[in-house]
Amino acid sequence: MSDALPTPAEMAVWDRETIRLGLAGSVLMENAARELLHVLRQRFAPLREKRILLLMGGGNNGGDAACLARHLLDEGARPLVIHTRPLGAARGDAGRYLRLARRCGVPFLPVRRWLHTFRQTVPDLLVDGLLGTGFGGALRPLELSCVRAVNELAAKTPVVAIDIPSGLSGLTGLPGPEAVRAALTVTFEAAKPGLVLPQATPFVGELLVRDIGIPRCVRAAFPPSFMRLTPDDVRVLPDPAHYTHKGKAGHVLIVGGCARYAGAPQLAARGAARAGAGLITLAAPEQALARMGDDPTLMRLALPGGVWSPAQLDDLTPAVRRSSALVIGPGMGRDPGVSALLDALLALPDRPHAVIDADGLVSLSSSALARLRPTDVLTPHPGEAAQKLDCDTAAVQQDRVGAVRALMERSPAIWVLKGAGTLIASAGKPIYVSGWDEPNLAVGGSGDVLAGCVGALIAQGVDPCKAACAAVCLHAMAGHFLRDAFARRGNTAVDIADQIPKALACSQTL
Repeated sequence: MSDALPTPAEMAVWDRETIRLGLAGSVLMENAARELLHVLRQRFAPLREKRILLLMGGGNNGGDAACLARHLLDEGARPLVIHTRPLGAARGDAGRYLRLARRCGVPFLPVRRWLHTFRQTVPDLLVDGLLGTGFGGALRPLELSCVRAVNELAAKTPVVAIDIPSGLSGLTGLPGPEAVRAALTVTFEAAKPGLVLPQATPFVGELLVRDIGIPRCVRAAFPPSFMRLTPDDVRVLPDPAHYTHKGKAGHVLIVGGCARYAGAPQLAARGAARAGAGLITLAAPEQALARMGDDPTLMRLALPGGVWSPAQLDDLTPAVRRSSALVIGPGMGRDPGVSALLDALLALPDRPHAVIDADGLVSLSSSALARLRPTDVLTPHPGEAAQKLDCDTAAVQQDRVGAVRALMERSPAIWVLKGAGTLIASAGKPIYVSGWDEPNLAVGGSGDVLAGCVGALIAQGVDPCKAACAAVCLHAMAGHFLRDAFARRGNTAVDIADQIPKALACSQTL
C-alpha cells in the first residue's frame, strides 16, 4: 500500500529511537555511506581514477560524505572533500568519520579556497553532502555560493545528492530560495514529503530510497504523518465478481448543472460510470437538464424551475435516499439559491456520503462547511481552496501542506487539494501525497471526472478516505496513459474518463 513519508523531524525521531535501542549512530552513518557506494558503483562504474568531489557540511550529511570518501579512496577513486566548517570543529559521528578519512589519506580543502578555483577543474562526479533534510528557511551566503557553484558544475558533471539536495525543504519541496539541482538523490530509509512533491523534481532528479537499518518496531511505534500514494492504493476496490446485479455496484446521484454549465455534471457521470458505478442519476433544474445531451446510460431527475432553489429539496429527497453516494456541485453555478439548497440537502439526517466539488464547494456556507461529516469528501483546486481560506491562489501553492492543514480546521471532512502533487487529508490520518504530475490532466472538466470517480468508489462500499486516495491514483494513471496517444496534450476530459478502466485493470496486475 502507501509508502511511508516521514517528515524531517519524524526521521530524526526514527534515528534517535534506533540509537536508544542500541544501534549506534556510527553504524547508521556507515550503512548510509555503504549504500551510497553501492549506488555509485552501479551508476558510474568504474570508479577507479575518477575525480570525485564531495561537499561536506557540518551535519550528519557531511559525516556521510566523509565516510563515503574513505570508501571511494579504497575503490581507487580520487576523492576530494570540500568542507565548510573547520576540521577541528567536527563532533560526534561526523567528526569520527572525518578523522578516520584523514588518517586513511583522503584530502580535504576549505570551501572558500575551492570557491575561488572551482571552475579550473571539473570533477568526474560531484556528491552533495552540504545540508540535510533538517534545512529550512533561507540559505546563508556561503551556502548559497556553494549551491550556485555546484549547479554551474552540474552542466558538465553528474551531481548526486546525499539524502536531499542542499537548499531544498524536506517538508514542502521548495528551494530556499535556490537548491542543488541533482541528477540523482539517494535518500535513506524512507523518502520525505518534500522529495516526492512535483515541484521538487527539478532539484531531486531520480530518487532512490535505501535502507540503513531502522528497525521495524521503531517505524511502527512512530508512524509518519505523510504517506505516498502508489497504484497499490487502488486495490481497496471489491472484487468485480461480487457485482452480479447493478444495484450492488452502487447508485451515484449527481446534483449539478445549470443553463450555462451543462457539460460538467455529464463529465462527472462519465467518471462515475468508468469507475464502475452500477446506476447513475443526474439531477438538475428542468431547463438545465434540457440542455444536456440525451445519454441513454443515465437516469434523469428534472427539478422544477430554471435555477436552483431550496424549494427543490422535497423533489430531490427521495432520490437522495435511493442513492449510495452523492456528487454535488459540478456545473451547479452560483445563483443565490444554490447555497440555501446545499445547506438543506447536506443537513438531511439519512443522506449518504457526499463528494462536494466546484460550485458546490464555493457556494457552501461556513456553517454548513463546519457541519459536514468526517466521511464527506471535498475536492477543491487551489483557487477554490484559496476562497475557503480567504487568501490568494499563490499563497496556497506556495505552501500546499499548510493550506490543506488549514482546510482541515475549517471542516472535519476529507479534503482533496487538487493539482500537481495532490494532497488528501482527513482527521486522525496521515496526509496522503500523490507524486504524479500529469500535464494531460490539466484540461477543463478533469476535476469533474475525478469527483465522479470518487463518488463511484464510495457507492461501491469503499471507505471514503480510501476511495479518495484510490480515485486520485486512477485519475493520475489515466493522465499518464494519455501521454502516449496525446504526447503534445490535446486530449479532453472525456478521454481521461475513458482511460479509468485501463487504470483499474493495470492496478490489479501490478
